[in-house]
Amino acid sequence: MAFTKTDYEAQNGSNGASPADAAASATDKIDETSETLVATVATVGVVGVGVAVFEAALLPGVILGAVAVLAPKFVPQLGSALKPLFKSTVRGAYKISQKTREFVAETNEHVQDIVAEVDAEVDKKGASPTEAASAAAPGAK
Repeated sequence: MAFTKTDYEAQNGSNGASPADAAASATDKIDETSETLVATVATVGVVGVGVAVFEAALLPGVILGAVAVLAPKFVPQLGSALKPLFKSTVRGAYKISQKTREFVAETNEHVQDIVAEVDAEVDKKGASPTEAASAAAPGAK
């Protein structure tokens, strides 16, 4: 029994499409998307011009409507494009918060050291008898 090309393709799950056919199909899909986008933009533009001619106060509503029409097509692409930016922003904010925590901890340590030195000086001064006598009788030297 001889196998034909069709039998081979049926066994391997191939539909006989070559890589060139797949590239052509992808190009056709891009062309359809571009044509749809151009048609949508042209329609919105015509409506925008008509609104501007008749009533300029309606332009903000038309703009919001155009954004609402185009948003579902571009939000997924926008989200994937902004993900690296968002990630780097979060990373930077995290690093800043860590540096701030280190700075506050070091400052707290310095303040505690100064307070301990002042306490030690006060304790040292309180132990000498002449200081205690002069502090007890103000104006007597």
